[in-house]
Amino acid sequence: MEYVSTRGGAGVVDFEGALFSGYAPDGGLFMPQRIPSLDGDTLRRWSRLSYRELVKELCSLFITAELVPRSTLNDLIDRAFSRFRHKDVVHLSRLKDGLNVLELWHGVTYAFKDLSLSCTGQFLQYFLEKKQKHVTILVGTSGDTGSSAIESVRGQKNMDIFVLLPKGFCTQIQELQMTTVIEDNVHVFAAHGNSDEIDEPIKELFADVDFAGKYNLMSLNSVNWSRIMVQIAHHFYAYFQCAPSLDTTPLPVVEIVVPTGGGGNITAGCIAQKMGLPIRLVAVVNSNDIIHRTVQHGDFSLSESVKATLASAMDIQEPYNMERILWLLSGSDSHLTKTLMERFSVLKSLKLPEDLHRKLSETLRSCSASDEDIVRAMQRCWKENCYPLCPHSAVAAHYHYLQTDGACLRQKSSCFSFLFSTPRCCLAPASAAKFQDALLRAGLVPQLPPEITALTAMETRSTPLEQGQDWTQTLREWIEATAQRR
Repeated sequence: MEYVSTRGGAGVVDFEGALFSGYAPDGGLFMPQRIPSLDGDTLRRWSRLSYRELVKELCSLFITAELVPRSTLNDLIDRAFSRFRHKDVVHLSRLKDGLNVLELWHGVTYAFKDLSLSCTGQFLQYFLEKKQKHVTILVGTSGDTGSSAIESVRGQKNMDIFVLLPKGFCTQIQELQMTTVIEDNVHVFAAHGNSDEIDEPIKELFADVDFAGKYNLMSLNSVNWSRIMVQIAHHFYAYFQCAPSLDTTPLPVVEIVVPTGGGGNITAGCIAQKMGLPIRLVAVVNSNDIIHRTVQHGDFSLSESVKATLASAMDIQEPYNMERILWLLSGSDSHLTKTLMERFSVLKSLKLPEDLHRKLSETLRSCSASDEDIVRAMQRCWKENCYPLCPHSAVAAHYHYLQTDGACLRQKSSCFSFLFSTPRCCLAPASAAKFQDALLRAGLVPQLPPEITALTAMETRSTPLEQGQDWTQTLREWIEATAQRR
């Protein structure tokens, strides 16, 4: 399995090369040169696997045994999931009126990113120990990525991690999960800017090829292929849990509803679909609705500003993984992808070609939710199920309620129509416990696990980045100084 850049200007690399890269040297993102295709018999056999075993099977398709022997790969994945609180790693809650919620948040930081980052951390450690190499990890976070990335590499001697968080845009718990990690290899920066603004200095450092090479820069944001690869398993597991029967031909369709910010999880869904998984994908967003506008109208353009919402981890205007989706749907047309993305980079506005927009709208459905919609979905789910949703999961539930309520109106009956429609699974990216303000706004009482309660009494450490300060230069100096101390 080899990997190429979405923009076609970088050489072919293996999984190790893609793992240790952020953006490709030409500014694109790495993707498999070939997407494996699975037949119905394979899907039926896989339907009996646990989530853990599914991850192993999927990763083995994208990581050659010559690079990582299969037994070693299995061990790395077992080690990655050893700290998860649920015995099944992830868990499906079946709620009233066909609301299926796949809980992806049973890891250390109570967020779905623990799943892919715990595996990625193990893959990194495997290659670094083998090569006796050191890397510098740069991460921009809108909420959960930073803490999951920190947990995946904390205390490791051959990695330093630099995390930029948007001060005031994360919840207190999200921020504390980063700033309370006091380790020599963890460096947290509290930037006075939004999620898109903190991505800029990271892009600039990666674009400095000499600097990036000297300090072995890499990213653990979902620009990193390894994260996308592991997240493909979410869609397979959701499908197998919710499909009514696999004894029919063709196999039944399941609708997967994906809360979407940077677009990594929805990209993984598009790849799963391309592999032959019979799923219908729905990208659900908050008021920062660039992906919704792109799906509906082909309008890939920035709004005037990022809106702060209850679903803060999705407060993103530049979903970088859309580049991967456009490349996939264009038939791996790197020239077209490069042209479109370079135009967007300059103008911050792009109208998709008609044929590409048609393919996108055939592949994805989309929906946006306001803060009011989020609150109503949280309240309704609690009232009907005594089940607390985080605001990001509530964006998915909002879509589900729109569909079931609409079906009831069309049927003019007692709302059992969902039983005869396509089954649906809503991905739940985080625990409600991390979002106390949203719970209080919905009139619900937060129930905090002891690990989260303990954060408020712990020592914190972070470095401020002020508006007007040269963030790129500050990061550059910190990375150089850290390297000198090693």
